[in-house]
Amino acid sequence: MPLIHNLDPVLIQLGPVRIGWYGLMYILGFLASYLLVRYQIKKRDFGFSREEVEDLFVFLILGLIVGARLGYILFYDLPQYLSKPLEIFAIWHGGMSFHGGLIGLLLAGLLYARRKQKSFWKMADLFIVTAPIGLGLGRIGNFINGELYGRTTAAPWGIIFPRGGPLPRHPSQLYECLLEGLVLFVILWSLRDKKLPTGGLLAVFLVLYGIFRFVVEFVREPDTQLGFILGPLTMGQVLSSLMVAAGIALYFFLRYKPAGR
Repeated sequence: MPLIHNLDPVLIQLGPVRIGWYGLMYILGFLASYLLVRYQIKKRDFGFSREEVEDLFVFLILGLIVGARLGYILFYDLPQYLSKPLEIFAIWHGGMSFHGGLIGLLLAGLLYARRKQKSFWKMADLFIVTAPIGLGLGRIGNFINGELYGRTTAAPWGIIFPRGGPLPRHPSQLYECLLEGLVLFVILWSLRDKKLPTGGLLAVFLVLYGIFRFVVEFVREPDTQLGFILGPLTMGQVLSSLMVAAGIALYFFLRYKPAGR
């Protein structure tokens, strides 16, 4: 008998105010990232003070939210938002893209680095090792919400998600939590003191996340409004393939770029 998903996405409700599990996961992810960044700057000089780290987090959070929202609109459902432009601002209705959020984070970090005359690549190494924690927690939030579920399956661990119909489906959110969260964090954290080029951890992140996401997409239900966009590939797989290519190119650029650049 397959399990039936019946988790309540609302953690606390006080009158009209609702606090959801998904929002809590975001908060915990940012908190964990902040604490681990603080831990790293105590152990090694990245060129950032505690106050600068706190200022930078404000930039990164804004970049993440704006990038994730715009990324979803552009990559996944542009016609819908062109017909209803006010929905662009209704983020409580859902619709956030990891790939867009990553672009927003990188742009926010680059802007901060240029304004403060800091090394963007050192900044990237400092923060990117903490990113998988937020990713893993976010996928747990997706699971609790009963969204972004997998394709139908006969596997004994299949779960019936009410939004997905009567058939059991892969809990692909948990697969992503394991790979993009736990496994990716362990790898990046273990590499942080290895002899990689400055910024190399960002390149490793791009490659490994892209691979993990590409693989899981084979059992994740494609977005209804898009379906498959390139043969058997989903939008997530196309974007993840670009991430892998960008990560490989970035690594070799950093490895062989002239000193001082």
